[in-house]
Amino acid sequence: MPTCLPLVLRRCHTCASERFRANGKFRVNANHKLIDAWLLVLCTGCGETAKLTVFERMNVRCVRPELLDRLHDNDLGLAAELLQDPVVRRRNRIALDWAGAWRLDTGGSDHLDREVIDIAVRFAARIPVRPVRLIAEGCGLSRAEVERLIREGNLVSGVRLSGKLSDGFTFTLKR
Repeated sequence: MPTCLPLVLRRCHTCASERFRANGKFRVNANHKLIDAWLLVLCTGCGETAKLTVFERMNVRCVRPELLDRLHDNDLGLAAELLQDPVVRRRNRIALDWAGAWRLDTGGSDHLDREVIDIAVRFAARIPVRPVRLIAEGCGLSRAEVERLIREGNLVSGVRLSGKLSDGFTFTLKR
């Protein structure tokens, strides 16, 4: 589950840093019947503000009133939703860095002493994580040990465990 907003990967025009921090602040600008909205992000290097476009030149009547209220209230939850929205990320040509922005809740470690463990992993948000790292942290193993268990066939899953996943998956661990 997420613990904070991820860093935004985008080059700063002032200092050439590549990381921005979102703090949930929005800027909304209306011109007659048209409205623009941006999510403001701050450069981690120099503190310069950059704007990520949420929508531009949209008719005010097309914007849901509750969305407009959340923009005016600088809703942190809305900022998290918009950063995870692929349309917003593609429009602004950004990527997200989730390092240090999530935690693993295992529900206890009493299940780890069993011979065979069936585990279902669910994500509270679409956070891309390497399954090998997640399994290692959750089961108290090293990553090399998890890789060895996969090679030996003692850790099996219906999904490919190499690479990154952001959707739930299940796996079986045989000790």
